[in-house]
Amino acid sequence: MWLLRETSSGKMAFASEGRATSCLPHRELPGRPPRDGYGVYVYPNSFFRYEGEWRGGKKHGRGKLLFKDGSYYEGDFVDGEITGEGCRHWALTGNTYTGQFVLGEPQGHGIMKYQAGGHYEGELFRGLREGHGCLVDADGQVYWGSFHDNKRHGQGQMVFRNGDKYNGNWVRDQRQGHGMLRLADGSTYEGQWHSGVFSGQGSMAHCSGVIYRGIWINGHPMAQATRIAILGPEVMDTAQGSSLVLTVQLQQDNGEVATSEDGRELEISAGVRYVQLPAYSEVSFFRVDDGLGQTPIQTPFGFQCISYPLSSPASEGPEPRAALESASTDSLLPDGDPGGPPAGKHEPRCPGSRRRAERGCVQFSDVHLGPPPPGYHAILFLEGLHEVGSRPRGQDHRGMTPIAQGPPGGSRLDGVATVEPAAEAFPGEYVIMIRDVTTPPFLGHTLPTAFKHLRVLARGAGQQPHVPREDPEALS
Repeated sequence: MWLLRETSSGKMAFASEGRATSCLPHRELPGRPPRDGYGVYVYPNSFFRYEGEWRGGKKHGRGKLLFKDGSYYEGDFVDGEITGEGCRHWALTGNTYTGQFVLGEPQGHGIMKYQAGGHYEGELFRGLREGHGCLVDADGQVYWGSFHDNKRHGQGQMVFRNGDKYNGNWVRDQRQGHGMLRLADGSTYEGQWHSGVFSGQGSMAHCSGVIYRGIWINGHPMAQATRIAILGPEVMDTAQGSSLVLTVQLQQDNGEVATSEDGRELEISAGVRYVQLPAYSEVSFFRVDDGLGQTPIQTPFGFQCISYPLSSPASEGPEPRAALESASTDSLLPDGDPGGPPAGKHEPRCPGSRRRAERGCVQFSDVHLGPPPPGYHAILFLEGLHEVGSRPRGQDHRGMTPIAQGPPGGSRLDGVATVEPAAEAFPGEYVIMIRDVTTPPFLGHTLPTAFKHLRVLARGAGQQPHVPREDPEALS
């Protein structure tokens, strides 16, 4: 049996059964490990190799333990155990930990660097994240807060790769409980979470100006508006030159008003019926200049319309050209698509053409149809002209004013006359459109456009115009 002893010269030598022996190189010691001082020992299985300080035949003090697979520990030892401050590297994972150890495991405060990227600095217990710490993952996302069983658990805050910031409760790596999320686009949500999504009572202030307060289920608002409804009869009649008051509701799938929602921006616009009439028709109509490039808008009423300007008596007068261009670029629907025109950047068609909803309701007051814009030329067939506006409804649309294309080459039809520019809309069939122009769309969804069929009757035609009044119940 070999023992390590110190000679009078200070060098280490081996003795057998207490007897002096010839000195051997102190770097490699066969048999038993050293008793005290500094020495190197290779374990019988050849997997471990220790070089460092010893006391009483045990690793004690500073030393380095190497593993055959390339892993190692360098640091403090106490009575043969890895305990104290040190650095541990795992060859299999490539991870490296520097900090406190207890009985061979990272425990206390330390820094773990991951081969895949990122690092953790904080408290550990038996090699797992436990307590308070800061975790930076491979994508650069940062979490500060509590950990349990190696997972984010308890109170904590996190900055995500896209710039979103969350501060609140966590349960086993999922946002759960109460928390606040600040999105990179400026939107905020505060309320209840479950399994990482909005769930329960909460409120969102969207960057578009929309605010929703209410119940959320699996990340979606339970009482969100899904459609726009213009209150009133299916077909509204109004006298020529009269104004309208329109009440609009944002409704849920079940028809109830979406009172949990504020701030959605709606825009009102108008269109006039578009018809290509034969030369023998007795109906008045407009000829539209070819250069205007008007694309018909499909309505849910079985006919098409082209954009028509609204005006406000409070303004100095409508701007028909600007209104026409805005309508033609921003309010045109593809043929056969009654769902609404595509959203886009645009200017209001007339003063007050936009409103923001309050508790799911909007009211447009003093709505006027403007005079025909430039490029819309009213054409009246002379035959039966005296009957325009006086025939009963349902007889070949007489008394109405559809839109039509002019004859090829700009030639005039026999027996027709061009009407002088009017100061107000001609009698005819029009369409009121309410469009969701919230930008950006609330939760990525734009409501489909709402349509209302409007008939403008000539003065003295014996029809009572429909002018909706403010409905306190509807607005509430």
